[in-house]
Amino acid sequence: MTTEKEKMLKGELYNANYDKSLIQERTDCKILCFQHNNLSPEKINEREILIRKILGKTKEKFLIEQPFMCDYGYNIEIGENFYSNHNLIILDCAKVTFGDNVFIAPNCAFYAAGHPLDWVTRNKGLEYAKPIHVGNNVWIGGNVVVLGGVTIGNNVVIGAGSVVTKDIPDNSLAYGVPAKKIKEL
Repeated sequence: MTTEKEKMLKGELYNANYDKSLIQERTDCKILCFQHNNLSPEKINEREILIRKILGKTKEKFLIEQPFMCDYGYNIEIGENFYSNHNLIILDCAKVTFGDNVFIAPNCAFYAAGHPLDWVTRNKGLEYAKPIHVGNNVWIGGNVVVLGGVTIGNNVVIGAGSVVTKDIPDNSLAYGVPAKKIKEL
């Protein structure tokens, strides 16, 4: 029998609300996030240790400002020289990967989770997940939301306040709701 976690990782409809195993995994991750977020800001080493426990893969040099929240952690990979400002939220029920030299402004969110449009199915606690990929040398402005299934290419700037619903090609400036390529960089 296929578990809800296996369905989640395959991008199939799965039960996020009532599966005890997934609930426990989210709780364990949120405890680590809580510990990270409640450390004094000068405790950089302790913060880094906790982030390494939370995330699936990190490189050597990174900084994630407090507060930071995610669902599972193990589905998140960050590249070298990764920086996120305050209030980063990642719903990582699917892989969320960031390349090298990614800079994220405050109040940004990456939502791999999606919900059925059909209210009967949605009310059963079913959802699906699609991966998010962010390339190298990317700057994401404040208050940006990136939805599941999106790939942001290399050398991209996403303007503040954007909602990224579709792929953004390499070497682009994109912004808006929904975000669109405005010009080549």
